[in-house]
Amino acid sequence: MPAHVPPIADEREGLLAYLAQQRRALRATAHGLTDAQARLTPTAGELSIGGLVKHAARCEAGWTDLILQRQRGGRRTADESDSAEFVLTPEETLAEVLDQYEAAARETDAVIAGIADLGQAVPVPRGLPWFPADVENWSVRWVLLHLVEETARHGGHADIIRETIDGATLFPLMAAAEQWPDPWFQPWRAPAGPAA
Repeated sequence: MPAHVPPIADEREGLLAYLAQQRRALRATAHGLTDAQARLTPTAGELSIGGLVKHAARCEAGWTDLILQRQRGGRRTADESDSAEFVLTPEETLAEVLDQYEAAARETDAVIAGIADLGQAVPVPRGLPWFPADVENWSVRWVLLHLVEETARHGGHADIIRETIDGATLFPLMAAAEQWPDPWFQPWRAPAGPAA
């Protein structure tokens, strides 16, 4: 059944499969949207689907960097807001952030494939209030579970935003985006007429 993770053989395969499923769900919320629609913030908060995809890409790349103990670009300081990370700017397109998300996912999968032990230590960065001061290390396993959690949380945000924009819901969107054979309901179709 396309909406579910297929049977898995081991822990690594399971963690990566569940992460992939949550990525697919988040990406599906963007299916058929224009850049303008991807920037909409129709709920009480300031989140948009484009901003959530952008954040998910950067978040996943950041955790992969942490596993590898590398730093690309500047790291956010304790007094610096991350709000820009959640905004699809006029200079950015939905297609670009979806491509960035796909690239981050491919890299994560490749990095995890090259790690022999999911128990490998991942040092906790110091001096940042969003990281616990009383924990020395996470494991790669913990990071993967956190990525599943983070992606699922933001996928839920995106579900609500998308339904608010045009009434579309996840399974019809996934069926349309992935062209499911023999779906058990009507796949989403773009409404006739001008887009919002």
